Amino acid sequence: MRRKPVPPAPETLDRLWEAHRGVPLIPGSEDDCCGRLATRLDVTPDEGRDWLVFCQSLGLARETSRGFERVRDEKTVEELGRAFEANVFGAREVLDALARSDGPESVDAVFEAFEPTVPNWERHRDPNGWRRRWRTRVTDLVEWAVLFDVAAAKDGGYVATDV
Repeated sequence: MRRKPVPPAPETLDRLWEAHRGVPLIPGSEDDCCGRLATRLDVTPDEGRDWLVFCQSLGLARETSRGFERVRDEKTVEELGRAFEANVFGAREVLDALARSDGPESVDAVFEAFEPTVPNWERHRDPNGWRRRWRTRVTDLVEWAVLFDVAAAKDGGYVATDV
């Protein structure tokens, strides 16, 4: 199952590792984990939840019968990139749009290619704002792809890398 939450992409992966360290080693409830992440990252509890789910998508956290816990296995950037593509909703589509291109693509062009995959219920939920929200999401997905070395910034746009 691919999960939708994607926090804003940071400048470096240090923020991801900080979030990873914020997930408890001893399982805790979702609310406790989101609170810990919110405090550690200085974000709202809802944003803490996005970080928790994103860490789970990347294999850095897991849900057990007792709650969420940190996965102790160290992940390489390559492993994170594979998990990102496989488990984060939209990542595969963004990378496919970049791979189909003959050269660097702008975020606007990537969003145009991605737009048909936006779920209908998202369009109906906010008919006047969904494009803005999903364009921001595509921007975050592209920037995370760069951080995971599955895309690269080049000549004012982005390209897929051969990972």
